[in-house]
Amino acid sequence: MNDPEKFDEQVAQALQKSNEVFVLFFGRETSRGESWCSDCVVADPEVRAGLAKVANSILLEVPIDRLSETDSPTHVFRKRSDTRVERIPTLLRWTECGPSQERLVEEQCREQNIGSFVAETGKQRDQQSCA
Repeated sequence: MNDPEKFDEQVAQALQKSNEVFVLFFGRETSRGESWCSDCVVADPEVRAGLAKVANSILLEVPIDRLSETDSPTHVFRKRSDTRVERIPTLLRWTECGPSQERLVEEQCREQNIGSFVAETGKQRDQQSCA
């Protein structure tokens, strides 16, 4: 997902297909084809492996530029009240009510943490009622 203006639309489309929607904010890839964020490089295959075990899961990947690049269109995700991306990688579960309060950040984005994250945010989702 490279266009921040289409973020809400793409999340809504994913939610029409599944209630297992996850959003991963990660460091944009450089010209070398690898993220400038070393934690993101490590987390990417682990997040994918963890979510592969979740039936019907959809992973939306959102590249973010460096915090210092305030003129970047992706800087909006650091400012939005519903995403508040302070550090990356950041993994959120998204529901019809918006993102989960729980999130995995930086070194927490490891395969061994995904199962408990999915279970906990699933309970929150099931108890949620959108206002």
